[in-house]
Amino acid sequence: MQHLNQTVLSAIAFLFISIYSLNAQSKYPLKKDISSLDGIINAYYEVVSGPEGPKQIERDKSLHHPDAHVMISGEDQQGKAFLRSMTLDEYHKNAAGNSAFYEKEIHRKTETYGHITHVWSTYEYTFSPDGPVKGRGINSIQLYHDGDRWWILGWMYDSERKNNPLPTKYLPEK
Repeated sequence: MQHLNQTVLSAIAFLFISIYSLNAQSKYPLKKDISSLDGIINAYYEVVSGPEGPKQIERDKSLHHPDAHVMISGEDQQGKAFLRSMTLDEYHKNAAGNSAFYEKEIHRKTETYGHITHVWSTYEYTFSPDGPVKGRGINSIQLYHDGDRWWILGWMYDSERKNNPLPTKYLPEK
């Protein structure tokens, strides 16, 4: 009888651990995010967009190669160029905001060779879903297809400003 109770308890423990393990596994990456170039670029914008509060960090991490890098380019208040380089984790800790923010792609130029792709993605952003455009710029996104899925290897961006207008070739045709 005692042996039977131990067997039942072991089976229950195994079942509990199995169910817990299945639930603990990440739902990311989403197949729709990594199976096509359009899918990963759409996800790239979706993970940073949304109402006030944390954005989709786990989903964002699932889009990026483990060795991915992020660079932010621009000018300081004195007009001097700067480049800030960081890992994706550093970006999530230091640069990604919790404010309401909605960024969308408005134009794309893509070049591919073998397994590597470069995307010039012109964006605009607002602070509410249907709000006025607050700024624009260009994301330079480097991607890799490993035969099974797309990975973001790195990206950098620069924002439009008076002395840095968006070139016509990176704007949607009228």
